[in-house]
Amino acid sequence: MNMNLDDLVGSLKKGGVLKSLAIEEALTKVDRRRFVPDSQADSAYADIPLSIGEGQTISQPYTVVFMLEHLKPKRGERIMDVGFGSGWQTGLLAKIVGASGKIYAIEIVPALCELGKRNIAQFPELKGRVEFYCQSAADGLPKIAREIGGFDAIISAAEVSKVPEAWRKQLKESGRLLYPKSGSLFLEIKGGDGKFRLREFPGFAFVPFM
Repeated sequence: MNMNLDDLVGSLKKGGVLKSLAIEEALTKVDRRRFVPDSQADSAYADIPLSIGEGQTISQPYTVVFMLEHLKPKRGERIMDVGFGSGWQTGLLAKIVGASGKIYAIEIVPALCELGKRNIAQFPELKGRVEFYCQSAADGLPKIAREIGGFDAIISAAEVSKVPEAWRKQLKESGRLLYPKSGSLFLEIKGGDGKFRLREFPGFAFVPFM
C-alpha cells in the first residue's frame, strides 16, 4: 500500500524524531511529493532517500527531520543551506523562518540548481524567502554574511572531509553549524569567545561535498 503524507508525518512522530510543531507544519505544507521525479512518485512518502539525477538524492525524511530538530531554525532567522539539490529541505527551512527570515541556498551541480529553483517556484509563498546561488559553497557567502551580521545557522546536506573555515567565520555569536562528516552528523554552536561546542550523532550517510 502506498503511503500518503499523513502516514509519513505520523510515522516520524511515532518514531520519536519529529517533535517540533513548526517542523510538522512545514512537512504538511511543503509536500515532499512536489520535489521527487514523477518516476519516484509512488515512493514520495516512504522514509527512504530517492534519486533525483546527477548521482544525487533527496534525503530520507527521517534524516531531514533529525537535522532540522537539532538545527532548531526559528522565525526571522537567516540560514545558509549548502547542497540544496531538490530544494525540499530549503523549502522546509523557508516555511519555518517565515516572511521575515531568509534562506541562502547553494548548489554546485548546475542541473540540480535549476531543479531546486523550479521546485521552490511551485510555492509562491516561499519564493521570496530564498536566494539561490549556483556555485561552490567552500567560501560560504562572505558578502551576505557581512551585510546581515553573520548567519544564524548553516546546514550542509553534503558530507565534508574538512569543514570550510569560512562557514565558522560567517556564523554570528551563538550561531549553529550542522554538517555530516565521516558517517556522523555534527552540531557546532559558536560561543561568545569564538570557540565552538561540538556534539556528534553517529550513523548517517550522505553524498560527498564537492
